[in-house]
Amino acid sequence: MTPPVLCYHRVGGPPELGVTRVSLETFRRQMCALAKAGWRTLTLEQFAAAAHAEHSALRPPQSAFLLSFDDGYSELAEHAYPALAEVGFRATTFLITDFIGKTNAWDIQYTRDPLRHLDWDAIERWKARGFDFASHSATHARLTWLDDSRVRDELGRSRETLTTRMGADAGEAVAYPFGAVDERVARLAKGAGYSLGFDGVAGVDGDSMRLSRVPVYMWDLGDVPFGLRDDELGIVGRLVAYGANRAAVGTTVMRRLLGRDTPS
Repeated sequence: MTPPVLCYHRVGGPPELGVTRVSLETFRRQMCALAKAGWRTLTLEQFAAAAHAEHSALRPPQSAFLLSFDDGYSELAEHAYPALAEVGFRATTFLITDFIGKTNAWDIQYTRDPLRHLDWDAIERWKARGFDFASHSATHARLTWLDDSRVRDELGRSRETLTTRMGADAGEAVAYPFGAVDERVARLAKGAGYSLGFDGVAGVDGDSMRLSRVPVYMWDLGDVPFGLRDDELGIVGRLVAYGANRAAVGTTVMRRLLGRDTPS
């Protein structure tokens, strides 16, 4: 089986009206508890090897998972990455490449002031410490609502930015914004040069371009997040996360009304 994947967005920083912010205290507690329980994080290269492995002997133990962050807010370098380094964990961050070093003008403002994204200095500093970075498209557009040419532009331009700055390994994976992907978008992503694509909670079994990820939202307060649990609570938690992820379509509608995401 492909190792589980957790997806965080914001850790610490100012409060928001949305649901993606997890407090630093909760995050630190979760990471410490997982480390003490014997869990370990995978690098993106290790995860890719496991995802493509056909023989069970090549797969990591069940206590291994990919820890990921979407959007790449600057708070990660201030709060989340140091907390991970303390317990020997690493993570993969999916970056909105047109907004590296800028504020989140692409999004609806859920905080009092705009939030800043990681800049290249912080990205390269943490990459040197073993953290991975990959694509979250160029502008965080909902790819399933765009025509082929715009999807190619979003994915290709993002990949080119990352590989030019950080090398070929930074162009291996993409996390589709809002978890919005269908067969067409997955095909275009593969054609753009990606070998891994991260879907929403459901994913598609056996498809490396539509891998499942479970978001960790503000109500996921247990020591073991829902995405790593195999009990009834974990099942219910994943269903709730799926519903919340699907509800993000409202953000896309609002972006269009504000002229931040024009139709194809």
